[in-house]
Amino acid sequence: MKKIVLAALITFLCSYSLSAGYRAGVAKKIITPETPVQLSGYASTSRAQPVGEVLHDLWAKALVLSEDNKEGSMIIIVTMDVIGLSHELSESIIERVTSQYKIDRSQLLINASHTHSGPVIWPSLMNMFDLSKEDIQSLVKYNKRLTEDVLELIGMAISDLRPVKISIAHSSAKFAVNRREKTDRGVVIGVNKNGPVDYDVPVLKIETYDSRLFAVLFGYACHNTTLDINQINGDYAGFAQIEIEKNNPGTVAMFLSGCGADQNPYPRRSVEAAIQHGKDLAEAVQHALKGDFKPVGTPLRTFFTTCELEFAPFVPEQFREEMLGNDRFRFKRGKFILEAMDKGYNVQTIRYPVQAVRFGNDFTIIALAGEVVVDYSLKTKKLYPDEDIFVAGYCTEVQCYIPTAEILKEGGYEPVTSMIYYGLPGPFSENVENKIFTAINLAMKKTGAKAYARKKLNLLLNNL
Repeated sequence: MKKIVLAALITFLCSYSLSAGYRAGVAKKIITPETPVQLSGYASTSRAQPVGEVLHDLWAKALVLSEDNKEGSMIIIVTMDVIGLSHELSESIIERVTSQYKIDRSQLLINASHTHSGPVIWPSLMNMFDLSKEDIQSLVKYNKRLTEDVLELIGMAISDLRPVKISIAHSSAKFAVNRREKTDRGVVIGVNKNGPVDYDVPVLKIETYDSRLFAVLFGYACHNTTLDINQINGDYAGFAQIEIEKNNPGTVAMFLSGCGADQNPYPRRSVEAAIQHGKDLAEAVQHALKGDFKPVGTPLRTFFTTCELEFAPFVPEQFREEMLGNDRFRFKRGKFILEAMDKGYNVQTIRYPVQAVRFGNDFTIIALAGEVVVDYSLKTKKLYPDEDIFVAGYCTEVQCYIPTAEILKEGGYEPVTSMIYYGLPGPFSENVENKIFTAINLAMKKTGAKAYARKKLNLLLNNL
């Protein structure tokens, strides 16, 4: 009996020591617009006018983690209740943060919740709106305020650094449904209950050494599109964060948006549904918090890279034809592309960011830009079956949808039609998936995971 007790004690002490060595600071700040603004995410005439009514506030939150007594090990995770950062705003924030806090680009992870009830982030999705000069000035002002808020948040979190224990657990929530419904008219946005989904809810628990819950970072792969009302709010993710913080006083809850580009909440289109989905997600987090957690050890490793994603071949004539039609969105896209080509800008490719944040050998966040479809999460987990991974979408910047090769072939909104609103010539070339997984594989390798040979990677991709 004594041997059993001693063995259990040794196991406990070993697991406890693995989670030691971290310091953390957290901060949050309201980023609700102070003046009426256009809401982003839907090309709806009912949303043509600026909105000032607030259902609940929008938040930006910062979690700063570092290893004890290890200079330069800091990672900063920033989450925001916005549709997604434009390239211009993202670059501005990254430049300011990395310069002011003396960190490498790989040490800053930015994620947007992709709420469709938050402000337009200029100039993202600019083809979706008819904006006056005054409207644009208000949006530019909001961008500047958001940049300053992020810098302030990070400073607040750094000043709050304290020794903590970090651990990881998983739960699940089942209100997400695949929205790519196959019909006689092709793939439409609907309800496909047989389509791929990822119900995983990872819960990263940060607590002080006296076991006080300090911060919770949780994720889910589903569009924040429950609501299309003219009220500012964070949709189900906003309600979930409110609920978790209510259930755990003194804790900051941070939502990390997953690969939910082809996932919708079900049901939707009512405030009641948004509240219920938020409660369902919060209950999943609470369920994890009450269960068994795996200690997260050191070292803290990060890596950032980019790859060039190519668009399928196109000719200027197709955009001239778009400008002759009656579709105002196609007209804007055609005009924008032709003007960019006349000025000599590159419209053949976009730079695509891929990032990895690895906590010891216990948990890894892969951070992908854009609106990423769920198969990138599911396939990454199959490629690395021995790893505990969460694949986040909507990171760094949201430049467009990111489809797989299969979805490209199927067509529909995500790979084709959506590119009109983003002002891109799309769709992508068929090698888009291979390029992204090559970058993911590199990020995993550079942060300490077992690397797959190119031959095995291609074989797995072809069979997933």
